[in-house]
Order: sequence, then structure tokens, then C-alpha cells
Amino acid sequence: MEAVSLSAGIAKEAIEDCGVTDEGMVEVAKDGDIDALEYLIRKYKNFVRAKARSYFLIGADREDIIQEGMIGLYKAIRDYKPDKLASFRVFAELCITRQIITAIKTATRQKHIPLNSYISLNKPIYDEESDRTLLDVISGHKITDPEELVISREELIHIEETIGEILSSLEWNVLTLYLQGRSYQEIAYDLDRHVKSIDNALQRVKRKLEKYLEERDETYA
Repeated sequence: MEAVSLSAGIAKEAIEDCGVTDEGMVEVAKDGDIDALEYLIRKYKNFVRAKARSYFLIGADREDIIQEGMIGLYKAIRDYKPDKLASFRVFAELCITRQIITAIKTATRQKHIPLNSYISLNKPIYDEESDRTLLDVISGHKITDPEELVISREELIHIEETIGEILSSLEWNVLTLYLQGRSYQEIAYDLDRHVKSIDNALQRVKRKLEKYLEERDETYA
């Protein structure tokens, strides 16, 4: 294994030039090498920031979400096993995403968070067949590379306010739970409603968001 040939306390510049894979560097970091750990954190920091941009927690600071992502990265370094079929990058992405979503779901259980929810900006707006996401609403065009995405907090606040204005309380709650990946049955259970009521609410959301998108497109045309 590549990690075996590296000694503890290796210089930062040597790390970048030694050609060791991320998987090998993880092994060095797990052996207590601080430079290797810092190298991995530095290398994946922008990856974490790009992943954090895909989530918006109402009432929380963007840096809070990024910090959760960094915790996920640290856990990935700690828990990665070289005999796994997945590469470290794939495993790290899973851990980062899981940490962010877990933190957000924990936060939304608190009674006083506005709208009691988070929005996954990469999720299709109203059905899996749609290719328009909330990111598209914000940016006005299809985003294909998260690294190119720059979303201001003002834009996020505007989207929050706009959706809050055009949707009823039930519609907002249904949309929020849907964006969290809940099934119709799970949403109906959570909100103590019939499944048909959930379906009707999502159809209304679809119509309202379609109208909003059309009006917005006309404004920026």
C-alpha cells in the first residue's frame, strides 16, 4: 500500500508532489500525520462548499452548513476503509451529504425555526420529470456545474419570501417534505392528511410555481 512508504510528519510540499492517491493519503492521516490530514481538508474544502451551496436552511448561516460539511469530511477520513469498493471521493461525498442533511433535519425539529424546513435546491421543483430546479429559479438558467454557482444570501432570501407569499401553509409544508425526499404516504402521515390531499396540494404548487416562473421569465426577458 502506498501509505506504508510515507513516514509521519511528512512536509506539506512533499505531500503534494509524492503522487500518493487520496486513499493512500487517508491512511497516512489515520496514522496521525497532521500534514496529511490538513492536505485532505484543504483539497476537499471547495468540494464541501460546493455541496453546501445545494442546501438552504432558513434561519441559519451559510457557514453553519459548510461547517457541517467539514465535519462530514472529517468523518469520511476517519471511517474510510481501503477495502471499500468506492473511492474515497465517493465515500467523502456520501459522508458530507449525510452530515449536512442530518444536521438540517435535527435543526428543523426545533419549534422556532421559521417554516420548519430546508430546501434542497437541486431537487426538481414539482416532479421527478421536471428539469427545472429551485437553483434554476434563482439563477435564471440551467446550472450544470456546481463549482460555477454563486448564490447570494439576498437571492436566497428573495426566493424564500416569494415562495412563502404564493403558497399556502399546507402547500409550503407539503413542498418542503417532498423536497426532503418523502413519499406521498409519508407526507400524509406527517401532516395528518389524506394522500389525495397531498397530491392536490402538490398540483396546486405546480400550477403556482409554473405561473411564477412564467412571470419571472417575462420580467427578465
